[in-house]
Amino acid sequence: MRFYFAPMEGMTDHVLRNLHHRYFPGVDKYFTPFFSPTEDGRFTGRSGRDLIPEVNRGVPVVPQLLTKRAEDFLWAAGALADMGYEEVNLNLGCPSGTVVAKGKGSGMLSDPEGLERFLDGIFAHPPVKISVKTRLGRKEPEEFPRLLELFDRYPIEELTIHCRVREDFYRRPAQPEAFALPLEKSVNPVCYNGDLTTLDRYRAFERRFPGTPAVMLGRGLAADPALIRRIREGREAEREELLAYDRELFEGYYSDFGSRRNALGRMKEHWFYQIHLFEGAERYEKKLKKTTDPVEYEGLVERIFGELPLREWGAEPGW
Repeated sequence: MRFYFAPMEGMTDHVLRNLHHRYFPGVDKYFTPFFSPTEDGRFTGRSGRDLIPEVNRGVPVVPQLLTKRAEDFLWAAGALADMGYEEVNLNLGCPSGTVVAKGKGSGMLSDPEGLERFLDGIFAHPPVKISVKTRLGRKEPEEFPRLLELFDRYPIEELTIHCRVREDFYRRPAQPEAFALPLEKSVNPVCYNGDLTTLDRYRAFERRFPGTPAVMLGRGLAADPALIRRIREGREAEREELLAYDRELFEGYYSDFGSRRNALGRMKEHWFYQIHLFEGAERYEKKLKKTTDPVEYEGLVERIFGELPLREWGAEPGW
């Protein structure tokens, strides 16, 4: 089984990827939050800086691209190939209203003819391996068989299926039963994504779909950074290594942002998930959300680690 860290906007940037890879090795691929190529052919902003090879050295990173224009995808893929990346990932899953309104992300799934023209364009002469992350469809999972037939026409490096439709966003439960079709029929390698947030949920999926070549973990791995180690070795995160990881993550964001307040904002995203590793953490959850003082934040983290026991079986979903 191969394990991937899902792209999570505002979280899985190079600071987290580097530290997670060092503290909790075992991720086979880290997928970046999506980058939207611009028509003028430049990597811009923080997302552009996140793709610089120097900040990802030694970490197995796959850049993710979000666009509906084949020419924009191809220049970005070519530029990334020149940087040394061996694979890029096409985002066909983002459910954001602004993204879908522009016909990108999961918005492309409701126009199979347009998607076919796009795939024809990017697979005609691809400069690098292309993997795809998709949902089951725009509105209904019954859309997926037709989409799978379309995907089967192309040499996709790997097809990751997030087993929700766009209308589910992330609120409704995933539909893992839909994975049976691509696991059996897809001519391309497949990867499962959706609600594998705990060890128990992973074990249930493993029993249901033995032989699955790869899974992508997002919220579960954000909450419990040692989840893959727990799966593979039965060894959960230790309090001391979690505290060291969190401290270094905060300092890493401070160095990257140049501001402890900005670093605090990013750590709040991190703690939205990790808080569920601890028994009785509810009394600190609101305080973490409200604080704007980095010193107060560090004190709260020390109290959480000093006072609260870790859950026996790791993080349970609380989001």
